[in-house]
Amino acid sequence: MSTHRYALPLEETRWNIPGVASTVAFNWEYDSGRQRMLNLYEKGKDKQWNTQTRIDWSHEVDTSNQEMAPDEIVPIFGSAPWEKMSRAEKDEVRHHYVAWTNSQFLHGEQGALVCSAKIVETVPDMDSKFYAATQTMDEARHVETYAKFINEKLDLCYPINESLQSLLNQTITDKRWDFTYLGMQVMIEGVALAAFSMIRDFTGDPLGKAINAYVMQDEARHIAFGRLALKDAYADITEAERAEREEFVVEASYLLRDRFLAKEVWDNLGMDGDEMAAYVDKHQMMTEFRKALFSRVVPTVKDIGLWGPEVQKAYIDMGVMQFQDLDVDELSDNDERIAEELEELLARRKDEGVLTDDGSRAAAMAETIAAGE
Repeated sequence: MSTHRYALPLEETRWNIPGVASTVAFNWEYDSGRQRMLNLYEKGKDKQWNTQTRIDWSHEVDTSNQEMAPDEIVPIFGSAPWEKMSRAEKDEVRHHYVAWTNSQFLHGEQGALVCSAKIVETVPDMDSKFYAATQTMDEARHVETYAKFINEKLDLCYPINESLQSLLNQTITDKRWDFTYLGMQVMIEGVALAAFSMIRDFTGDPLGKAINAYVMQDEARHIAFGRLALKDAYADITEAERAEREEFVVEASYLLRDRFLAKEVWDNLGMDGDEMAAYVDKHQMMTEFRKALFSRVVPTVKDIGLWGPEVQKAYIDMGVMQFQDLDVDELSDNDERIAEELEELLARRKDEGVLTDDGSRAAAMAETIAAGE
């Protein structure tokens, strides 16, 4: 029996998805492939890391510490129920919200693990199989990392959000390989990458900074992988096929936007979940946060050629069209640059004898992440 603390009974969180994929198993053209894809594969091999030794797990997380997560990041901040709470009650709400947020990261990474393994199985190109194999290892590491953080540091886990579950279900069960790419590599991981960056850049907790910085090191490659594969694949599809994929993009975008209402948190804490979700939906801070989450998705969707009238209409409605002209290569290069600077500083400090692999490096880790910013 599990000894970890769950927000809901464990049996209510289990979720099985029937497999429907067709395997593309054998291909003898090992000597050919797209050079950019093979370059990603080389990076994927070179950038593997061990969460047990790279991250300082000795750091104790204090969810009541305003440096970790100020009151303002709790999306019901300023509501009538919030204003009536004691300091201890507000800290409890923050604990649950932080646990819920990281639980959704964990569930998303579990979905990415399944999807990347499915891509190895179903994608027809050998260079894509090569890279997807490295991503599968990345996703296993991310699941391990967030699970350790939730179970050992936050001591509270929430089940998967219904909107995220619905999108993952569609992404995993569709038998067409490109839908797996589109749902996971472009939509889910695009939003996740933006969320990770906000935590990396704004939390004062060194463990939270480290986790999200190192996960982003991998995710930047994953987004580039999906973008490269789909841009090639969508160059020659029919208008009917393009329309079907654009319809999926619109539905996925609204699901990802609405998953941040966190209704299950408010319900679990004994509040009126519908009332609190309505408040969150209109709260200015959350409105701007949810818009910012699409800074990676919108330019990528445009770049891969799924930019029809319905997609543009949806993004105008969501207030995120301002992201359409962001340079996706520049965004990815910036993520890589930050990761490389972190790597260089870690290596330099280890060469100087300041850094060891025994976990006793909290101060050095904080300095490393600050340098990365």
